[in-house]
Amino acid sequence: MSRASAFLKGLLGLYSEPPDPQLLSFDQVQQLLRSTTPTRREMRMIRLDHVVGSVGRYQDFDRAFLPLNPAVRRHTEDIQRVMMGPTGVPPIEVYQLGDVYFVRDGNHRVAAALAQGMDAIEACVSEIPVKVPLEPDSDVDDLIIKVEHAEFLDATGLDVPDLVLTEPGRYRILMEHIDVHRYYLGLEQRRDVPLEEAARSWHDSVYQPVVEAIRESGVLREFPTRTEADLYLWVAWHRERLKEIHGDLPDARDVAASLGRDFSDRPVARFVKLVRRVARAALDAARSTPEPPDGSPGARQQ
Repeated sequence: MSRASAFLKGLLGLYSEPPDPQLLSFDQVQQLLRSTTPTRREMRMIRLDHVVGSVGRYQDFDRAFLPLNPAVRRHTEDIQRVMMGPTGVPPIEVYQLGDVYFVRDGNHRVAAALAQGMDAIEACVSEIPVKVPLEPDSDVDDLIIKVEHAEFLDATGLDVPDLVLTEPGRYRILMEHIDVHRYYLGLEQRRDVPLEEAARSWHDSVYQPVVEAIRESGVLREFPTRTEADLYLWVAWHRERLKEIHGDLPDARDVAASLGRDFSDRPVARFVKLVRRVARAALDAARSTPEPPDGSPGARQQ
């Protein structure tokens, strides 16, 4: 393979699909959701594409229930042969949280059923109530975000559609913004302002003007996987940094536009910027590398 081909292959590899992640851990998810004990138990057929995790074997399979080591693969193949025989296999046991299932007993049976192309399997289902929606494509970060969002709504009462964040830990930062606004609002009005009142005031007088500036700048086109609330936090952080440097708080519209130019999230834009950086580094290295001296191992042969 030529150096150019290897270089392009390496760049394109940055944008290839990652392998399926591991199964979700039931214990971790249950702790995140602060879920309780099962409320009911029944036998029924469940969809295999809604089985997303395991109670104890989540490290043995990927998200598609493909075995991750030879021993698990051999056991799954043994189960598959029994499943195809006259006696079959007993139902699996699962916990249901929202619309998804976690295998308590029968991980290899699930893997074998999927290997045979089955869409559903008989299961003894123990349903556990949850406060946030769980879907088959949810991952741990999704769950953390949903839990944080629910807690944010409970605390502030701000049930507005534009306050959606896409990374864990960001709702805590929004709460810090609201707390600062609440403090200054209390000083201005000389009273203890309730949190929900401060949150509404922050949304209308602080958050909304920045979001309007973000919309007017058109920067959202450069970040198709982000939300207005994501960019609000980004713009707010950069405005404060620029204020520390220059002494004045810059216009939110200008900051948003500059972030779009410098940090676009679109694949094509990222690829072009990556190629430019690599090419620039290669040219700089070529300029600074001297020719090998005559007689050295790297000298040019005549």
